[in-house]
Amino acid sequence: METVAFTRMEDGTAEDYALLDRAGEEHMAGMPERLMTALEELKVSHSGYQVTRYEHSLQSATRAYNDGRDEEYVAMALLHDLGDELAPLTHGEMMGAILRPYVRPELVWIAKHHGVFQMYYYAHHSGGDRNARDRFQDNPWYDACVEFCAQYDQNCFDPTFESLPAAFFEPIVQRVFAEPRYLTGVEFV
Repeated sequence: METVAFTRMEDGTAEDYALLDRAGEEHMAGMPERLMTALEELKVSHSGYQVTRYEHSLQSATRAYNDGRDEEYVAMALLHDLGDELAPLTHGEMMGAILRPYVRPELVWIAKHHGVFQMYYYAHHSGGDRNARDRFQDNPWYDACVEFCAQYDQNCFDPTFESLPAAFFEPIVQRVFAEPRYLTGVEFV
């Protein structure tokens, strides 16, 4: 494998950085495959539910697909809980960051905030504020997040639901993550 010559970035040359650009492009091309692998890892996610997080994700995406949602929405539904393994307390923020270059801002916002919106369904049973989501009432995407949680998240723990297989969603993930369409260039500053 070809590598750069420097050990300190300040000593890098144009050739070194051209090499890194090529390597970065190759790495980015593998993004859909890495996301699908991360989805598979949800098969052994934390327990307690009647279905795995993997099945929960498939149910979410299947319901969104069956309702005629576009591919960006279906991909967001499929992947919205991937961050649970590495960032259980902030998994929405993690997934929002992953999605941001690839899906429209509304869907990034939904992924980022769905955890707070999900509290509506359970927080009152454990001393929390089920209406914590109301602090976002003035956001133009508030209703969209309420809808996502109602139709494609809180109801996706059903062991009798017939989900589409992950292989069905793989081409959708490949298309959505083929190109970072939503970057403006200032994100790296």
